[in-house]
Amino acid sequence: MAKLKVEGHDQWLIDEDAQSVECVDNTAYAKYMRAHNAEQEEKRKQIALQNDVSELKSEMSDIKALLLTLVQDKK
Repeated sequence: MAKLKVEGHDQWLIDEDAQSVECVDNTAYAKYMRAHNAEQEEKRKQIALQNDVSELKSEMSDIKALLLTLVQDKK
């Protein structure tokens, strides 16, 4: 079973037989997973904010249309 070190990352090994990458340093792996999860959470928050802004823009357009209708009805 041939395992090669990942260049520049001593804690990672490539298992050529299983065609997989293994982390031999649990602390480094936990750190990586925390960073990965934080990045995913940040992306989720950004998408939620974009959806909120889109919804607000749509609601503002509806309010504008209603106000224009009210002004035109008064004339």
